[in-house]
Amino acid sequence: MSVYTPVSEGQLAGWLKDYSVGALEALEPIESGIENTNYFVTTSQGRFVLTLFERLPAAELPFYLELMAHLARHGVPCPAPVANHADRILSELNGKPAALVTRLPGRSIERPAAAECAALGALLARMHLAGRSYAAYLENPRGPRWQRGAARDLQPFLDAGERRLLEDELSAQAGERYQELPRGPVHADLFRDNALFEGEAGGARLCGVIDFYFAGVDCLLYDLAVCANDWCLADPASDVRLDAPRVRALLGAYHAQRPLTAAEARAWPRLLRAAALRFWISRLHDFHLPRPGELVRVHDPAHFRAIVELRAAEAAPPWLEADEP
Repeated sequence: MSVYTPVSEGQLAGWLKDYSVGALEALEPIESGIENTNYFVTTSQGRFVLTLFERLPAAELPFYLELMAHLARHGVPCPAPVANHADRILSELNGKPAALVTRLPGRSIERPAAAECAALGALLARMHLAGRSYAAYLENPRGPRWQRGAARDLQPFLDAGERRLLEDELSAQAGERYQELPRGPVHADLFRDNALFEGEAGGARLCGVIDFYFAGVDCLLYDLAVCANDWCLADPASDVRLDAPRVRALLGAYHAQRPLTAAEARAWPRLLRAAALRFWISRLHDFHLPRPGELVRVHDPAHFRAIVELRAAEAAPPWLEADEP
């Protein structure tokens, strides 16, 4: 959610004339995130988020926006795209594809407790169940093909240890086959900053999830692995081991809505490792090959390198209680 394309209040006010959302009252750039340009927009009729898509292929954008609309219609708390007077949810602003979506209440929680992990697991299961009736298809855009291409681009920037670890992990994942696992649309980027709560950790209410612009079709378990690698760390700042109570809270609440299979239990260690590899590669890519922008946030890749190394060494990461599934 960095700002690569500046938008003035005058430009936005003119653009909003094509929407029935009232007059512009405030425009605020969003500095968190790294992919698209985002602004908070307040009008006389509500609060919204404006997104200008910086590099996502135009052909893929309807998948993300229509998925959000589909989930919102099915009662999943997520941003709902707003249609303009021509009944289009995708438009253009300052030469970039642009969309306006509703803004959810709440804020992200830096250190979620088991209760918040359980709330996330239950909502993620609802998302996956609702996604079964979503007909559009887009393979995970940051899946193995993208990872191999990004790894080639990174070679000149890596030291010998990084190259060896990257090659080992790509080789390990190339030998994996996940066809036996349930598949469907996944968020694929549900980090703590993409979930909004009201209240304090330990008793907060989950208001919804945001930022679906890495979504695609993949193993449903992949979404849980992405979440566990961020939500369930012993200490996000210093200890990337998985905290068993929070992992079991996440998985148990999910399992109560969509029962996990024996095949998913067997694949859990491999999916945790695959999810860690994806984000290590993307953070390396953003660190060594950054794009220019007005407000740009780049994450330290060392954090996910540590997670990759630990997940590769873990024989039995936390799962559900012994009798589940």
